[in-house]
Amino acid sequence: MIRARTVIEVSGGGVMGSLTTGSMRTKVRAPGPASGTAGVACAVTALAFPSIAQASFLPPELMDSAAMYLAWFIIIFVPIGAIALFWLVHVLPEKIAHKRHHPQRDAIHTLCLLSLAFGGLLWPIAWLWAYTKPVTYKLAYGTEKHSDYFHEMSEKAHAGTLPEHELAHLREELDAMDAKGSLTAELKVLRRDLAAAVSAPAAPAGGAAKGANA
Repeated sequence: MIRARTVIEVSGGGVMGSLTTGSMRTKVRAPGPASGTAGVACAVTALAFPSIAQASFLPPELMDSAAMYLAWFIIIFVPIGAIALFWLVHVLPEKIAHKRHHPQRDAIHTLCLLSLAFGGLLWPIAWLWAYTKPVTYKLAYGTEKHSDYFHEMSEKAHAGTLPEHELAHLREELDAMDAKGSLTAELKVLRRDLAAAVSAPAAPAGGAAKGANA
């Protein structure tokens, strides 16, 4: 038969109890008044700020709908925007070469396409190539401009909007290309037509002075 004896001791820090069973003695300490006061203070603090426990200002139904629409937007439009932005950045070297009338812009365009297959590794080369001045090309062909440049300037010359110094430079450049033997059949016809082209009339100096005095 096992006897159990319980001993309760009261001290300033709380209640101390012990349970003796046979040769074993277990002590149990109950929380005192200080611990209870701290718990009550924590509960009062939590009740004083109920807005902190609120998860959202929207009802649960609206939260579910907003989350669904946001998920569909991310799934559909974000990839499309990322692909469009990537393509715009990827074709920048070609656009720069076209704007600068680079004579090797077709090669730059091909390099941009090849860069897609090589993970974008060739893109910096195409970017630098678009900004590089084609000195060796000019030594070989007598010009550093694409053929579209001469057609564009020829249209301005025939319209009478090309200044005299630009028209003279255009004729000199075509003559240099003819000396190198790099003129195509179209540029040869264009060179003959430019001989009869008239430059844009210069603004009279007297008229400008009168406008300034007025």
